[in-house]
Amino acid sequence: MRFTVLSLTVVALALLSFGAHYSYKPVRLFDGKTFRGWEGDTLNTWRIVDGALVGGTLNTTQPRNDFLTTKASYGNFILRLKFKLLGTEGFINGGVQFRSQRLTNPAHEMIGYQADLGDKYWASLYDESRRNKTLIQPDPALVARILRRNDWNDYEIRAENRRIRLYLNGRQTIDYTEADPTIPQTGLIGLQVHGGGKVQIYYKDITIDELP
Repeated sequence: MRFTVLSLTVVALALLSFGAHYSYKPVRLFDGKTFRGWEGDTLNTWRIVDGALVGGTLNTTQPRNDFLTTKASYGNFILRLKFKLLGTEGFINGGVQFRSQRLTNPAHEMIGYQADLGDKYWASLYDESRRNKTLIQPDPALVARILRRNDWNDYEIRAENRRIRLYLNGRQTIDYTEADPTIPQTGLIGLQVHGGGKVQIYYKDITIDELP
C-alpha cells in the first residue's frame, strides 16, 4: 500500500511539472495586421488583405516560387490555418512548408516538408528541394468530397517526432512516418505561392500548439 501511494505521488508531481512547462493554448503566428514574426518579399509578392496574408496576383504570371517564412523554428507542433487558392491560368499551386530552411542558392527557395495545395497535390506531403517528390498522397475521392474549391479551407499539420499527419477540413488525408534518420525534424514554417501561373493564395487564422 505504501508503495502504491508513493508511486501515485511521483506520477502526480511529474504531471504537475509537465503542466508547468507546457500549455495547450494555441499561439497566433500572424496577428492579422502586420508581418511581425515573418520575413520575405513583402514589397512585390506578399501583402496583407482583410486579415490574410496574400501571395501572387491574378493579373500577372507569378515568375517563380516565393515563400513568406517565420523567423522562429519549430519541431513538434500542431499547426492550424485557413487557405484559399485562386487561379486563372498556368500552374495554380501553393503550400505550407514546415521543418524547413531557406536555401542560399537560389535564395527564394526552401528545402523541407510541404503540405501541398493545388490540383493533383491537394493535402499531400511533398519534399521540397530535397527529394523533390511527393512522399505520400491522399485518396482522390476523399479530397473531391471535402475540398472547397475557390473558397476557404481548413488545414491542420501535426508533426510529432517523425510522424506527420495532415488534415483537410477536419478529415485526415496523410499519416506518414519518416524513415530516414538524416532528415531534420525542426525548422521554419513557410507559406508558398508557386511560380508559373496567374495565381493568388490567401492564408489566415494561423495558430500553433508546440508539443514536447
